[in-house]
Amino acid sequence: LHNCGFWRPKYLLDTARFTLSFNSRHRKKHQDSRALWKHEAVQKYLETLSKEYQQLSHLLNADSINDFEQRTLRRRCADLSPIAAASQEIKEAEREVQELEAMCRELDSRDEKQLLELALEEKETLDKKINVLCRKLFQLLVPKEKYDRSHVILEVTAGRTTGGDICQQFTKEMFEMYQNYADYKRWTFDIVNYTPAEIGGLHHAAAHISGDDVYRHLKYEGGTHRVQRIPETGLSSRMQRIHTGTMSVIVLPQPEEVDVKVDPKDLRIDTFRAKGAGGQHVNKTDSAVRIVHLPTGLAVECQQERSQQMNKEIALRTLRAKLYQQIIEKQLSQEQSARKLQLGTRAQSERIRTYNFTQDRVTDHRILYDARNIKVMVA
Repeated sequence: LHNCGFWRPKYLLDTARFTLSFNSRHRKKHQDSRALWKHEAVQKYLETLSKEYQQLSHLLNADSINDFEQRTLRRRCADLSPIAAASQEIKEAEREVQELEAMCRELDSRDEKQLLELALEEKETLDKKINVLCRKLFQLLVPKEKYDRSHVILEVTAGRTTGGDICQQFTKEMFEMYQNYADYKRWTFDIVNYTPAEIGGLHHAAAHISGDDVYRHLKYEGGTHRVQRIPETGLSSRMQRIHTGTMSVIVLPQPEEVDVKVDPKDLRIDTFRAKGAGGQHVNKTDSAVRIVHLPTGLAVECQQERSQQMNKEIALRTLRAKLYQQIIEKQLSQEQSARKLQLGTRAQSERIRTYNFTQDRVTDHRILYDARNIKVMVA
């Protein structure tokens, strides 16, 4: 079930997996995106999403839903809106192409040659537009991860195993690169820690980056980055040969404030007589309250007030605080595990990317992809 209660059949999930695998195998041609767009399963999936978007839009205008349901529906509607818009644009562009093709078939005489050329140019423009929209649509269809919209803490650390001052210089350049990228994306880049090296480099730095979909864009940056180049500054620059160094990047999502919701069905509430000082009230009324949270086994008691209702409210607040603490501890544990996983041993064998300045090449070893114009990329 979706958050808003709509059922997603199994074949739709299979379609999403098919979309991802198709994109990973066939990136090189525009025709691949166009062929995938015309696939029957994809069309059926998009039609279902379009119907769901229409239902959500109708429900949002109803007065019978509460604030929590409205927030959930708005969130889902915001996810579906760009998909529905892109799909509609493609259909409209395809209708225009069909009209142009029909017109071209009728323009046979020499007198209409100029008009035919204009129609063919317009058709070529529309074909390019459809290709761009198809690629955009399939990017939107890629399932979002839990923390994709979260802000992040980004840490950079110079390598300790090899490279010396070249690692520190490269770490500084990488940190500045992420800062420039954040500025380009109009994100907020707040430096929380900065430890410079003696010879113009950087030992360690950390920044809090906030904005739209920050984690979605940076989540694959975590890991060991290797540099290969002839250094221009520092002690290593005295030896005119290619040096190799490493630095590590850690990217941790920072979810928003946790809102603890307690379902009354998950609670067992017991009442009993308060103990201790209190005179006749203690002996005659069951004012004390014990609340047990069945899913976690957490139990809290309150007997400090004479009113059972007040004791219940205090106990519920205490229970929420304990549940919140559990969630925070779990998040911290996950962050520490993620940090350790991304940091690794900082060895070159664990590199995820190599920046080779002498060959003007950046290689991502995870997807075996090479890119050129390295100075523009790092700047």
